[in-house]
Amino acid sequence: MLNHRILSRFQEPLRARTEGSHSWVDVCDWDADRVSAALGDTEVYIGSKLRAEDARRAARLRLVHVVGAGYDGIPFDALDQGVTVATTHHHGRSIAEHVLMSVLMLSRNVLTADRALRAGHWRNVAVDPGLPFGSTLSGRRVGIIGFGETGTEVARLCRDVGLGVRAVRRDPTARIPAGLRPDWIGGNDRLPELLAESDVVVVTVPLSPATRGLIGPAELKAMGPGSLLVNVARGPVVQEEALYEALRSGSIGGAALDVWWSGPPDRPSRLPFHELPNVLMTPHNSGHTSDTFAARAAEIADNIGRMRRGEPLVNVVRTGGR
Repeated sequence: MLNHRILSRFQEPLRARTEGSHSWVDVCDWDADRVSAALGDTEVYIGSKLRAEDARRAARLRLVHVVGAGYDGIPFDALDQGVTVATTHHHGRSIAEHVLMSVLMLSRNVLTADRALRAGHWRNVAVDPGLPFGSTLSGRRVGIIGFGETGTEVARLCRDVGLGVRAVRRDPTARIPAGLRPDWIGGNDRLPELLAESDVVVVTVPLSPATRGLIGPAELKAMGPGSLLVNVARGPVVQEEALYEALRSGSIGGAALDVWWSGPPDRPSRLPFHELPNVLMTPHNSGHTSDTFAARAAEIADNIGRMRRGEPLVNVVRTGGR
């Protein structure tokens, strides 16, 4: 059963790589009751969310394959003990390119220039001496909070364009990918140091009780008035009111926000971030490239093949067994 609107556009590689072994059903446009009824005969569920009541009635279910890295939408407690849960990634490079694009747009005042020109005003430093100059990236410093797939890809791209790189993560002794040489990597206890030393701070950690509200008034104050914050993790990692006030008052230079505190059909925030000229807003689409989802489709299909052959699956976050 395929219940993911984006991945449904990549059914061809899914079906081609599992040809003859599975019958596919795309339920993206089904109502909740119809999906629930069909789950009783489903062996593999592919999606990002599953209702607890549906998980309990899926008696034949063997594998829940999440489309992405986060599995907070899957009710583990409601699943039979025999059900395996796996995830997939492949978003690191796409998100890293989004981060670099965002930093460039904020550093070169692209948002201000775009809005002015659309309104019929030709404004640059040649005709308006009051406008601030943009800045290049070479020699500036980026601090990365979290150093998993996304964080390491951000570090790699930033190094390529001349940015200094430092990072904090839960285990500072964990292996660093080959060829990647950050200025330093520390534990989470070095977060204040990272914030104080960085011109750009990129948030890539997963949301957990330990990271919820991690960036608040004290952390934003430590960043300094010209610094930029890029959040591609989860909205609640950063305290909503504190960030809005820091941007409104100018205590930090700007922010690129791809993740929010609420989602459709609601506004992404109860505060008017959209009125602030120093905020780049995107609707949680930093990883939405064809490369990301083509690779995810292939990996999910290959995992289904491994399950059928009795081989170990990759990216397993819960092992099932009957």
